[in-house]
Amino acid sequence: MTEEKQRMEEKLSMQDRLSSTKEEFSIEESQPADDENAKKIARLAIQALRDKKAEDIHMIDISQVSVIADYFIIAGGNNRNQIQALCDNVQEVLGRAGYIQKQTEGYNTANWILMDFGDVIVHIFDRENRLLYDLERIWRDGRQVDISEF
Repeated sequence: MTEEKQRMEEKLSMQDRLSSTKEEFSIEESQPADDENAKKIARLAIQALRDKKAEDIHMIDISQVSVIADYFIIAGGNNRNQIQALCDNVQEVLGRAGYIQKQTEGYNTANWILMDFGDVIVHIFDRENRLLYDLERIWRDGRQVDISEF
């Protein structure tokens, strides 16, 4: 399988999972989560991303519109090596703090890496895919969080 074909299949798979998950759950099914714990995970993840010079970091509170997580953190990188370094640093920082990562998708191609920490999902994009998937628009029903406080 060519690398481009593999990238395309991975993109479609990730996009399908996000779309179907968002449609599958409704706010009525939402359970209260440990918000302070989720904020601590988010704070550590944001700091780890900043340490490796992530670009355009955004955080969306999706707790009132979805049960899949409390927060999405979306960040960008300039190239494959930086995107993988961002992912590695988030894993290391959160792992040392005792937070177990449930799953990572897209590490090898590094055009969109999704890191699932339960209440917090970290998305790291290259420029092209960030514009293509535009998660900030898709999840606009969520509340944008000012990360300057983090």
